Amino acid sequence: MRNETYMPPHKEVPQTFTISSERYYFVIKRLMDIIGAICGLLIFALLFCLIAILIKLESPKEAIIFKQTRVGKDGKEFCMYKFRSMCSNAEEKLGELLKYNEVEGPMFKMKDDPRVTRVGRFIRKHSIDEFPQLLNVLKGDMSLVGPRPPLPREVAGYTAYDKQRLTVVPGCTGLWQVSGRNNLSFDQMVEFDINYIENVSFVNDIKILCKTVGVVFEADNTF
Repeated sequence: MRNETYMPPHKEVPQTFTISSERYYFVIKRLMDIIGAICGLLIFALLFCLIAILIKLESPKEAIIFKQTRVGKDGKEFCMYKFRSMCSNAEEKLGELLKYNEVEGPMFKMKDDPRVTRVGRFIRKHSIDEFPQLLNVLKGDMSLVGPRPPLPREVAGYTAYDKQRLTVVPGCTGLWQVSGRNNLSFDQMVEFDINYIENVSFVNDIKILCKTVGVVFEADNTF
């Protein structure tokens, strides 16, 4: 049974991580996000162009970039960017596929989703479809590391406990993505995110970023 009782984020700060050092952490984290996003966009510029060409060749009349409303820090909605990996009427077809959902809770995940295109299967398998979110990082909507930003319809099904995920800036990658990803239940994802929020540190962020590289290349739990 899911926890319906609100449990506020841990407010006591360990002696090794004072209030002032916490503020310092978030300032430096933002600086690292900006530098990391710029470097990522420059390093993968040619890859972005290649993926854009492949998407356009497969679906000449469809958009290359998919824009979707997500919920960020404190429940503020923003437009998140991804390379388009599904057919144009994916949202319209969602209703008839909900019964095949392979993840418990408000999220929807389906391993052999018929809405995914051929190019889409490849870029989703290796998480390349997520790369345009570096633009969201530059804008400040997202961070490199943090809880994944949920859809508004997912948040509508959140308990007060689940909404603790929304107390920090969402990220491109996070603790649950490198700890099992789609093999985890929704409740497990929430617990991983809350654990990350309660133990923020540069060391943890760097560990998650390093593990993300391995997860992307393995691509075993991505769909």
